Amino acid sequence: MDFLELATKARTCRRFREESLPAGTLDWMVSCARVAPCGGNAQALRFAVAESPEACAAVFPALKWAAMLADWDGPEAGERPSGYIVIMGETGARGRLNAIDMGIAAQTMQLAASTRGLGCCIFLSFDPRLIREALGIPAELEPLLVMAVGLEKEVRRVEGPNPDGSLNYWRDAEGVHHVPKRPLEELLIIRR
Repeated sequence: MDFLELATKARTCRRFREESLPAGTLDWMVSCARVAPCGGNAQALRFAVAESPEACAAVFPALKWAAMLADWDGPEAGERPSGYIVIMGETGARGRLNAIDMGIAAQTMQLAASTRGLGCCIFLSFDPRLIREALGIPAELEPLLVMAVGLEKEVRRVEGPNPDGSLNYWRDAEGVHHVPKRPLEELLIIRR
């Protein structure tokens, strides 16, 4: 598969086939992030995984699912993720570098997951107190990002901007998730 095809396929997924992930999947994803580039090769991020049904049930209510789908509170039972990865950093340390490193780590894991037919949803909008309680995160670590992982159920389509020019994602009557993206010509503004 061409890398652009992979990047397009790895779009955010918010509905899953609620089945157990193959054993070791979340550990493998963290291992992919472990070897990704990071600032100063500090490897300062830490990870927590939730894969038991009890842990997943405790993490789910801490997440805010889709700001542009105002009337949707997240996937129904039977369409929820089968696992979560929480990226953590030391409290108050390396703020800017942690932000960059967590983006690299999250994108690496999302692309890796897509190669195995898994969907991911990356959350910056979550209740850190609930995440901390659900997973027993120590006080010296701060949850920075949560990634939901599961077997893909949702069909996602990348397309041009909406007719009104907006980039708001939306779902059609069949539940297909449409993701508007600007054309390359609008983004690539200098070529010399």
